[in-house]
Amino acid sequence: MIDQTALLESRALRSSVLDRTDVLDRVKTLALLPDGLHVATAMVATYFGVSVEAIRQIKARHREELTANGMVTLQGRDLREFKRDILSRYSGSYPQPRSGLTLYSRRTVLNIAMLLRDSGIARQVRTYLLDMEHLARTGLLNESADHPAEPATPEILSLAALDARIDQRVHHVLGRTVVPMFNALIETSGEHHRRLTALSGDVRRVENRLRLHSARLRRLQGSW
Repeated sequence: MIDQTALLESRALRSSVLDRTDVLDRVKTLALLPDGLHVATAMVATYFGVSVEAIRQIKARHREELTANGMVTLQGRDLREFKRDILSRYSGSYPQPRSGLTLYSRRTVLNIAMLLRDSGIARQVRTYLLDMEHLARTGLLNESADHPAEPATPEILSLAALDARIDQRVHHVLGRTVVPMFNALIETSGEHHRRLTALSGDVRRVENRLRLHSARLRRLQGSW
């Protein structure tokens, strides 16, 4: 299995997994600007639990890579139009810069997770990302295209539908409820930090086992 250090050091490897932006919300809910597409620098810092300066340093060191993956800085007319068309139409506290506003796409935020060393959330994202990549590489996450399944019988279709519903429900409960709850508790309960972190890891392992079970079930269905 790939080590986290490889992600930190290899741009090519980071690029190969940037489409898996769904792992961000599986670890912690990512708040977006009112356009539903972007986040600002302070919001990225909040997500990863680091200072704004830490994100600015990452941006300065890896500007070309981050720009290629969706980071953009609005200035002048573009900034005025974004503030008028997006920020001004929504209540709440949003950044109101005078000279420039850096926007990050979900893809860019995932890119930062693979560059940010001193963040527990970034490490969790990398762990989850590598777990998913390992399942995909070993063929346990998806059936290989080289071995198409036989035509499904009604019984197999019924089982597949049930399995899909179970898998969807597990993802919803773990990704939207349990994992965010653990993250919130970890952030506010310092004395239980170690135990909750270990428990959060157990949840991810349970989810991975459920995925393995789902893949094996589909393989069995294909052999009927």
